[in-house]
Amino acid sequence: MRESLETLCSMLSQNRKIIKSVFPLENSYIYPVCAEIFTEKRQKAQEEKLNNCRRILKENTGVFSNFRGITKAVMISMMAVDSNPEEKLRRSLSVYALLKEYFFTSQYLPVASMAISSMAPESRYEELSARTRKIYEAMRSEHPFLTNSQDCIYAALLALSPRTDEEIIEETEKCYDILRGKFFSSNAVQSLSHILAFLDDSAEEKCSRTLELYDRLKLNGCRCGTNFELPTLGVAAMLPGEIKDIARDIAEANEFLSHEKGFGFFSIGAKQRLMYAGMIVTSDIIEKNNITAQSAAVGGIVALVAAQEAAICAAVAASAAAASASSASSGN
Repeated sequence: MRESLETLCSMLSQNRKIIKSVFPLENSYIYPVCAEIFTEKRQKAQEEKLNNCRRILKENTGVFSNFRGITKAVMISMMAVDSNPEEKLRRSLSVYALLKEYFFTSQYLPVASMAISSMAPESRYEELSARTRKIYEAMRSEHPFLTNSQDCIYAALLALSPRTDEEIIEETEKCYDILRGKFFSSNAVQSLSHILAFLDDSAEEKCSRTLELYDRLKLNGCRCGTNFELPTLGVAAMLPGEIKDIARDIAEANEFLSHEKGFGFFSIGAKQRLMYAGMIVTSDIIEKNNITAQSAAVGGIVALVAAQEAAICAAVAASAAAASASSASSGN
């Protein structure tokens, strides 16, 4: 394992420990996604800053606010990596108020509002909120039984795309048609197709690389989850480089994490651990290749960074869903 990858894996593990110490009563699925939010920004979680952001959130939202629901620790982490958490929350609440004009409230709407507020200027909030609804309606029109409240996150991020609504849906459907039947969950295939719609290669090339990475991981002894883990697989598949090398990196990161507390069978399990290994490798290769949204006018580069952000949001949604299911199971 190369040094940069080992450093990120260690950072993820350390950040998880710090976050768990600050939020000891959260579901185990929430800790690693919060840790990844810090790790992706190359930041060490700080207890004092997390507690300060918790105070800011409490002072600016009501007790029944979805910002203080099952994703509360995630919201606080997203604030804490920002240089101005008060302003970050203010912007997010502004987007949230606009999105509530178009959507029923849910635990996923704050995640969508955080994403939009991070990636767009305030002058576009109203336009993007309206476009989020239009894209969501187009998704639901294509797949009425698959589209649910989680998909507002993908719709929000896809609203940032320079493509037209029609082009976004057409690209999503091309990927969906290629991939359906390849994986058990149609809902997960739809989520994966949304992620791939960010990227500029042909639908055939994107899907081919994704399926090749899935098979290569199996050859490396890693069985990728075929539910909410799939979006991460799609982003990793589109990284620059040979698929066999990407699969090897993910397998090595996965092996490292398997020995870290909180990433084993009795915590998040092997499939989610592999998802985080994929996210770590994605972050490492993006940094290694000096790929940033500001670095070039090349659409594919900007799209890859946007897709990475979408994959993190997908992990947030997946962790929230897993935590909700776990809590419901515990209550029975």
